[in-house]
Amino acid sequence: MSIISDNIKFFRKQLGLTQEQLANRVSIKRSLLGAYEEGRAEPGLETLILFARLFNVSVDVLISESITDSGSLKQVLNKDVEGNKLRVLSITVDAEDREHIQLVPQKAAAGYLNGYSDPEYVADLPKFYLPIFAQQGSYRAFEIKGDSMLPMPSGSIVIGQYVDNWKSIKDNQLYVVVTSHEGIVYKRVLNHVVKSNSLHLISDNTVYDPYDVPVDDVMEVWEAKAYISTEFPKPKY
Repeated sequence: MSIISDNIKFFRKQLGLTQEQLANRVSIKRSLLGAYEEGRAEPGLETLILFARLFNVSVDVLISESITDSGSLKQVLNKDVEGNKLRVLSITVDAEDREHIQLVPQKAAAGYLNGYSDPEYVADLPKFYLPIFAQQGSYRAFEIKGDSMLPMPSGSIVIGQYVDNWKSIKDNQLYVVVTSHEGIVYKRVLNHVVKSNSLHLISDNTVYDPYDVPVDDVMEVWEAKAYISTEFPKPKY
């Protein structure tokens, strides 16, 4: 395997694309893309330029930097804080090349702020797999503490799908937002990226006031897709 083949495969997974889908994007056969990813062939310059444009990195980075190395991850990460460009996400896979869902327990939340882009740190987090999320992007699970999102009980685990373009955040939807100052928060979001270069975060518990977070403070955004709780919903009579 070469640096190029590893990087093409890595970025394809970050975009949540199958080999067939990526091959269609750059107008090549799926079998040829497979050869690129397996290191049996190398793309020509024109194809490399198409890959680089799609991945929002330079050709130089694509062919010379091992993106799965922690040093290169830090260099490529957050090139555009508004979400116009792809952020590199550290992931792990099982023996069948299926992405794990890494769990960030509350006790690891502070460490995650420093280690979220470090493959070794992410690899040490608890991990599991859910078939319902197969081939639909990258997911991470976060343990939520506190009462700001009642009736969601404290201690619930929220599973979120990685959002690589923050301009696509949908108003009034639930997200896990990883920030350098507020830490990991689970909130409803109003997308003010274009208007004021910020996200407006709202608690479901109205005791807590909404507040703005500048995108410069945002590290990751995960759209809530499911949750796990030991408390069952109570019937309404």
